Amino acid sequence: MSHAHVPERAPVTKDVVARGARIRFVEVGAGPALLLVHDALASHDTFQRTITLLARSFRVIAPDLPGFGHSEKPDPTRYAYGYDTFADSLFDLVAALGTGRVHVCGHGMGGGVALTLAALHPSIVHKLVLISALVYPGDEHRLDRTARLPAIGALLWRQVMGFAMFKSYLRGTVYAGAREIPQGRFDTAYVSFNMPEARRAAHATIAAKADTRTLVARLPRIQAESLVIWGREDKLAPVERGRRLARELRGRFEVLECGRCPPDEVPEACASSIQSFLNPL
Repeated sequence: MSHAHVPERAPVTKDVVARGARIRFVEVGAGPALLLVHDALASHDTFQRTITLLARSFRVIAPDLPGFGHSEKPDPTRYAYGYDTFADSLFDLVAALGTGRVHVCGHGMGGGVALTLAALHPSIVHKLVLISALVYPGDEHRLDRTARLPAIGALLWRQVMGFAMFKSYLRGTVYAGAREIPQGRFDTAYVSFNMPEARRAAHATIAAKADTRTLVARLPRIQAESLVIWGREDKLAPVERGRRLARELRGRFEVLECGRCPPDEVPEACASSIQSFLNPL
């Protein structure tokens, strides 16, 4: 069926204050609400190519997590960057929008945040989609480990890291194994990262995200019906990780022909998998 003649509305950009931090999000489409949660050091841009496709069937809500993209970047002394706080912020966002229950789809670290949201606030999460989700320990880049070193970590992330190192980090994490990355993604992400408050937020997030013990412990508590999507060429976490996650969640498992970022690498295939699982028809 061709969608060529369906008029497409442009995404609307909005702000909401959640847990004391201003969150910028885009919203587009109508139907069941679908919340998209991006990876660390990324923004809703990683879902940009998928949003239009999903908006044909869903009311898509794609925020930039606090500290990233165009959202506020509060000082780590007043905002505890990490899975629980991000999940609480998203809970506030959903409450502010008055959507009722939402489907939640998280990528990478955003998968860990989505999982946390489903564990802590099961009443608002309908179905759960986890794409290359960070859940098990050990899937980390060398610069992730550096972030946790006293003094050196802060120096590297807050001051030393330039564009080349930043790009190399994204290639090895968000886009690990990707053959094609949309033009301008690294530049946009770096502009957002390269300011003192954003660097502080990034450093705090990278240092916090490695400890996934609470995520593993919460797996048995997830009641939401789940779909796990993995890229066959993911160079950071092998497909077996995804298979294990789907098994522990008693959920569906799908492998797509791409690297670690299916929404940006194979948007049609990714949107199709999400659509058929959530099936609003």
